Amino acid sequence: MSLLEGIKSETKPHKKGLLYTDGGSRGNPGISGCGYVLYTKDEDGKLLELDRGGLFTGEATNNVAEYHGLIEGMKLALSHEITDLWVRMDSNLIIEQMSGNWKIKHPDMKTLFLKAKALEEDFVSVDYQHVRREKNTIADSLANEVMDRHG
Repeated sequence: MSLLEGIKSETKPHKKGLLYTDGGSRGNPGISGCGYVLYTKDEDGKLLELDRGGLFTGEATNNVAEYHGLIEGMKLALSHEITDLWVRMDSNLIIEQMSGNWKIKHPDMKTLFLKAKALEEDFVSVDYQHVRREKNTIADSLANEVMDRHG
């Protein structure tokens, strides 16, 4: 009898999510915030919004706010038990850094990068893709709403 016989597999079904996230700064550095919106697909394959949010990120650069958006969006996806996450952002810098194609030089961004990479490990898979700004209007709007409240 093998060691693995009799052990029940407790693998959860995969739950796919689509995360759009954005960050912004007024002044760079300046008042900053991020927004994120999480989708899944219903039984018919139609996109269904699960949740959305925004976070004031203090006085920071645009890139720092972008990382905060990614981190908060990933936390949101985990809270909805997403196992496979597709991330869409209009920050090519963050996409390329998270994909391992570009180095991180700024110490604040390195810390945020490491936080996002740690969260990434809680997913079965994460796919990063750059999208044009006009494809990211909801997350952008949420980030701007946060900055409007604190500006």
